[in-house]
Amino acid sequence: MAAKNGQLYQLSLTGVLGGLMGVFITRFFGANRLNPDDILEQVKRQFRQESPIEGAWIEKHAVPFQKFAVKSRVYYGGITRYEDDQLVQYQFVADAETGSVLDIQRL
Repeated sequence: MAAKNGQLYQLSLTGVLGGLMGVFITRFFGANRLNPDDILEQVKRQFRQESPIEGAWIEKHAVPFQKFAVKSRVYYGGITRYEDDQLVQYQFVADAETGSVLDIQRL
């Protein structure tokens, strides 16, 4: 009976450690992050509501970002469109996990 309990304990411990490693690896490698191309498409849709877009880009690697006490990982991107017959550029910062635009500036 003691050998059976020891094996059960060993299996339980292995399961717990495996689960913890899975959580760690998922968080470490950023599996929670949205695809940057999906975020870019979302931003482009919002800009297209006002006028056509001439071009757009987004960086493929999330970087650390802090605004006041809030820290996150973000993607930087940009949109180019015509406004009053002039080409205008915008740069945006989007949260890597939610896709929310945290900041946008006209350049």
